[in-house]
Amino acid sequence: MDFYKLFFAAFFLVVLFPTAQAQDTTSNSFGNGLINVIARDSSYSARFGVRFQTLFAANWNHPEDERIESAGTNFLIRRARLKFDGFVYTPRLKYKIELGLSNRDLSGPSVYNNNTPRLILDAVAKWNFYGNFELWAGQTKLPGNRERVVSSANLELVDRSLLNSEYNIDRDLGIQLHHKMDLGNEIILREVVSIAQGEGRNVTSGNLGGYQYTGRLEIFPLGDFTAYSGADLKRHQTPKLAVGVTFDHNDNAVRTRSNSGAYMITEDGFYKTDINTLFLDFMFKYKGISIMGEYADRNADNPVALDADGTPTGDFVEVGSGLNLQAGYLFKNNYQLVGRFTQINPDDFISRVVETQYTLGLSKYIVGHKLKVQTDISYNDLTLNQNDGLMYRFQFEIHL
Repeated sequence: MDFYKLFFAAFFLVVLFPTAQAQDTTSNSFGNGLINVIARDSSYSARFGVRFQTLFAANWNHPEDERIESAGTNFLIRRARLKFDGFVYTPRLKYKIELGLSNRDLSGPSVYNNNTPRLILDAVAKWNFYGNFELWAGQTKLPGNRERVVSSANLELVDRSLLNSEYNIDRDLGIQLHHKMDLGNEIILREVVSIAQGEGRNVTSGNLGGYQYTGRLEIFPLGDFTAYSGADLKRHQTPKLAVGVTFDHNDNAVRTRSNSGAYMITEDGFYKTDINTLFLDFMFKYKGISIMGEYADRNADNPVALDADGTPTGDFVEVGSGLNLQAGYLFKNNYQLVGRFTQINPDDFISRVVETQYTLGLSKYIVGHKLKVQTDISYNDLTLNQNDGLMYRFQFEIHL
């Protein structure tokens, strides 16, 4: 395919050309990129890295008062990414590009992105134009729930929770304004406002509905720390806490999960409704202890999609609420034990089934999050006589 020929040609130009022609200064170490180039005149920098996750998963149904059924198993490359970042012209103008190559990364082609694989995850420029103000432009994660903003490479369990699966606001195209304020006595305030297209990543059909507006406020009352990475790998000797709130309004949204999910199509085009999502979250770290909590609530003005004559189309906005709590302890040998509780409460018109998931996980950090092995087991408890489920996962990550 011409697409793949073009991709691999670009890949070898990026990887081989700098090493052969323009490698003025290099700084390489495990986890810091395969290639790290800084121009002799400091007019640009470029870092190239790769990462992948290999996953084994097994799932069992557990009918009420019956024996657990035989497992369905699956081996897959959960994620495979190419990452590029650096600065151009001045260190105050940074960029990031991240490409996804696994089937899960590329999934979701539709007529709204020209039926092509969704290769690009991030393509964003970040300009520190004044003081502590930074303007972002391009495609990247919106400032949503903490668990979503944490990179999948830096999780302390095999993957994110059901809350994130149901209610996150994911990546989109647009602009973001980030600001950081030092209030004294180690108290730090961070604010983000965002305006995005509202249909998710890699959409090429223009604005199908209205725009998406997001605001996030976060306070660090005990000083700055790595609040967007799982596990207390630094073993902070004083307590660290971050508390955040995000409100997202997607005007005339056309998808069932705000800027993701299925498109709500009618006889005359798209069904459009305003969707609001609220997130409350926190992260705490202290001497190997890490605790994270999130609450999400999603509502819509008119969640049931209707045709022009008032007939339901069968689509609906996935409104409801969710709670996720997890805690872990990192032992001195870099093994970590983690427990997680997640509950999803869809609104009654969708389903009266409440899903509660209990997860116990074990991680071994060989080189921090850059080289690690993780495993976890989860029990899914469903109400109204729905079959419960048991899930086991084993995953390793390499991040160069």
